[in-house]
Amino acid sequence: MPALRVGLTGGIGCGKSTVAECLRQHGAAVMDTDAISRNLTAAGGRAIPLLQAQFGAACINAQGAMDRSRMRELVFADPAAKQALEGLLHPLITEEAEAQAAASAAEWHVFDVPLLIETGRWRHKLHRIIVVDCDETTQTQRVAQRPGWTQALAAQVVRQQAPRSTRRACADVLIHNQDVDLQGLTQRVSVAVEQLRRWACETMLPTP
Repeated sequence: MPALRVGLTGGIGCGKSTVAECLRQHGAAVMDTDAISRNLTAAGGRAIPLLQAQFGAACINAQGAMDRSRMRELVFADPAAKQALEGLLHPLITEEAEAQAAASAAEWHVFDVPLLIETGRWRHKLHRIIVVDCDETTQTQRVAQRPGWTQALAAQVVRQQAPRSTRRACADVLIHNQDVDLQGLTQRVSVAVEQLRRWACETMLPTP
């Protein structure tokens, strides 16, 4: 029988990575598309020759990896560059995520996809979607605390992602990660897992 396929998404700074780790502890195999992207764009990664051909040598740093800061500035300033980058990376990321899932013996697979709502590439591949949610002010504050980020850049990135209301409307399970500590968030993830168990039974899929 096929594995239950669950999408995990949320706006930047919502705490999606923490939720993904909780899901691993519940037995899920997590395909982290951010990590896959980093591997593809690291020195020697499959995407490096394609990136250099598309954007020129300036997008590659001295170590031979994609210059993430430079590319971030480029794509947020130029929608065409953003579209070109996504068109280059997303098929490679999807291919690798599916390969990881195919190699997994876990009974349920979580595809951790930050831009799941924006791209539309994943929805038809999934049985259920978990959305990790918090308000935009909290997102911006959290992201601005990361190395290499400013308040202005964090706010710009939040604005360019899908609206919070759009993400929430796509959720089969909504995990609210605001004004809650790690223990409270962990409990909310456990409730989400119970929902997935019930759905798996109802649809004759393996139970997580």
